[in-house]
Amino acid sequence: MAQTTARRVRHAARQAESERKNAAAALQRALDRRDNGGSTGH
Repeated sequence: MAQTTARRVRHAARQAESERKNAAAALQRALDRRDNGGSTGH
């Protein structure tokens, strides 16, 4: 039972890390859009 729980926790940690990377990428894209738009005058 403990092994199953540990596996689930590790999987959840991997999922959280993936979501964190996706959020960071989305934030970076948003910042890039804002920076690019400001530099071109749009």
